[in-house]
Amino acid sequence: MEIEIATIGGYEEVGRQMTAVRAGDDVVIFDMGLNLSQVLIHDNVETERMHSLDLIDMGAIPDDRIMSDLEGDVQAIVPTHGHLDHIGAISKLAHRYDAPIVATPFTIELVKQQIEGEQKFGVENDLIKMDAGETMSIGDSGKVDLEFVNVTHSIIDAINPVLHTPEGAVVYGLDKRMDHSPVLGDPIDMERFREIGREGEGVLCYIEDCTNANKKGRTPSESVAREHLRDVLYSMEDYDGGIVATTFSSHISRVTSLVEFAKDIGRQPVLLGRSMEKYSGTAERLDFVDFPDDLGMFGHRKSVDRTFKRIMNEGKENYLPVVTGHQGEPRAMLTRMARGETPYELDDGDKVVFSARVIPEPTNEGQRYQAEKLLGMQGARVYDDIHVSGHLNQEGHYEMLDALQPQNIIPAHQDLKGLSGYVKLCESEGYQMGRDVHVSRNGNLIQLVE
Repeated sequence: MEIEIATIGGYEEVGRQMTAVRAGDDVVIFDMGLNLSQVLIHDNVETERMHSLDLIDMGAIPDDRIMSDLEGDVQAIVPTHGHLDHIGAISKLAHRYDAPIVATPFTIELVKQQIEGEQKFGVENDLIKMDAGETMSIGDSGKVDLEFVNVTHSIIDAINPVLHTPEGAVVYGLDKRMDHSPVLGDPIDMERFREIGREGEGVLCYIEDCTNANKKGRTPSESVAREHLRDVLYSMEDYDGGIVATTFSSHISRVTSLVEFAKDIGRQPVLLGRSMEKYSGTAERLDFVDFPDDLGMFGHRKSVDRTFKRIMNEGKENYLPVVTGHQGEPRAMLTRMARGETPYELDDGDKVVFSARVIPEPTNEGQRYQAEKLLGMQGARVYDDIHVSGHLNQEGHYEMLDALQPQNIIPAHQDLKGLSGYVKLCESEGYQMGRDVHVSRNGNLIQLVE
């Protein structure tokens, strides 16, 4: 059976992930993401009003025109998790393919909201929920199966999909960290990965996220970030001024910890910002988390400003707002607070807790720098980088290679410079670039089996 892989997006940048695997006549697409930095750099652009070809030209969504060179029918579109760099282009591209979107329940719900919020392209693909540990048949040959393997990441309900073919398994390894004691959900299923490495023809190809391939050691568990956050907030228990926290809206585990520790230090938590309300509200509705009954979530700007007025009237010392804006995004809540555009007034000595790291990309770094400067000008004290990454460091990569023993490797989720560290790591394990390590670019085809 012929096996061919199209590296469509995410092979020259972090963002707009999209990969297609052809096994005989059957094609499966993994991810359809947005490049957030290409959107943010155009501050006044409303992407939902733009044609997909214009979004492709500006580098915001994957250029999927290479799909016309794949001789097969798309049988499924499979997003790995709910981050926008993996699902953000579904509402703009999925209508081109007569195939269902298959994902875990939380991811499917986020995809559904994306589609409902943007009706321009009339996306009507069926939405199929599949849990980690489950398998479904792909196409009519009876020879190709799709399996979801549970992984841990900075969002709940993440998986690595595995396409089982007669020539061996294709493991799509974006995005994960090796967390054996997560705050929410089950640990990464390393036992299943080891089994896949030993089964049948083994692993024909492993497509891997290279975000932290240059970082030594292993990525700490989310439980480590939780204890760091506990220590920081408990140290503020006697402070009688304002405390504000920000984190990734999609990081439900972190939001859960912030809510719990706010209560512990005698403050009422409140979640503010559209994406904060969206992700946490969805997680609660699907029973992934059980927030306190009195937790307020407000996304609309007027509702947020009314909440800020109430906080100022009742006393900042009684509340801990958890807000959007950890990357300094221009329209996010924290940036508006830093510019003095909300009723919440920052005073000398007030604490701002960044339970997030700066995404290492120039647009984000510049916006975050500006936001921190503005906060400092208002007298706020910044507590930075109370966080652990959602991606594997070097030791995690070594462990995955040992578990899977892949015949071929395709590095992804970085620019070409960022892929180099992972290539060196693979070569230290006996692989060789150009032979079994395939460094690709967006829009390329890699023929693995002819």
